[in-house]
Amino acid sequence: MKLLFLTDTHIRASSPQNRTDDFVATLKAKFREVNEIAKREGVQAILHGGDLFDIPSPSLAVCGDFVQIMGEAGVPIYGIAGNHDVFGHNPDTLPRTMLGFLDRIGLFRLIHPGKPLFLDHAGTKVQVTGQHYHYDLDRRDPRLDYCVDTVEADFGIHLVHGMLMDRAFMDGVAHTRVDQILDTAADLTLCGHNHLGWPEVKHDGKIFYNPGGFVRLSNHPTDANRRPQVLILDFTSGKLEIKKIRLKTARPGDECLDRSQTEEAAFAAQRLADFVQGIKAAGDYKVIDIGAIIDEIAGREGLPGDVREEAMNRIASAQERLTIGENKR
Repeated sequence: MKLLFLTDTHIRASSPQNRTDDFVATLKAKFREVNEIAKREGVQAILHGGDLFDIPSPSLAVCGDFVQIMGEAGVPIYGIAGNHDVFGHNPDTLPRTMLGFLDRIGLFRLIHPGKPLFLDHAGTKVQVTGQHYHYDLDRRDPRLDYCVDTVEADFGIHLVHGMLMDRAFMDGVAHTRVDQILDTAADLTLCGHNHLGWPEVKHDGKIFYNPGGFVRLSNHPTDANRRPQVLILDFTSGKLEIKKIRLKTARPGDECLDRSQTEEAAFAAQRLADFVQGIKAAGDYKVIDIGAIIDEIAGREGLPGDVREEAMNRIASAQERLTIGENKR
């Protein structure tokens, strides 16, 4: 059995500010290259780590070509939802998103928490579990999202769209360290969300890895210097072997990324850091995002959990209405 893994494709209708090429054309070429790799390697399925789309409800005009290309892969595509795939960081909104629609018609099959997928081929059985992005991810007990209790197959793969890191990350950004989830039963834990990725970590026969995003949306030097890749998960020898394949259609960063705004971006980043520090000093916020602010208010005011949940649901609905309005225009 062989599987192909990729993450953070961010399908969109226009080029990001930092790209100098025709981003949409490049993205289509990358998807076609993935199809070629899948056929050349003889994979049985493709696994996606989340953020298939850049917004939850892109127009049909945006999706048409990509849906056709994905359908030409010749193998089923399974995956999880990222923060860009849902409204308000709420996976309950999936039925109203494009990703949810693709799941409904069977083109992209979602792996929901608590409902493992079993793939069986040539005498090898693989269990694939998944965790969608949600507004408590990396802020609650990491075992709830990153750890698998049992593997009822020869191998276990767990997909999470979260800020898993190989080491401690910057203060003020919610994240989970690999050393917090070493007792998972999964043989391989694969993550997306952090586009820069990090080197694979091996511990007691288990592997933890984020290979980096399928696309480069920023002009950050680390992003500019990396080459997007996909993984081939090969079980044919009776053990898991990971082959990393860099995409030939991904041009060098200096050929497709605008570095002229690097100094401005650095200045803006410093201003943002100063702002975050000021907020933290004044309000003692640990994470500067809507979910964290609501948590802080709920805790200080002694509000029940259902009030917090209703607040997040209303934010998701407002975001959904705003997105739909933008698409109509």
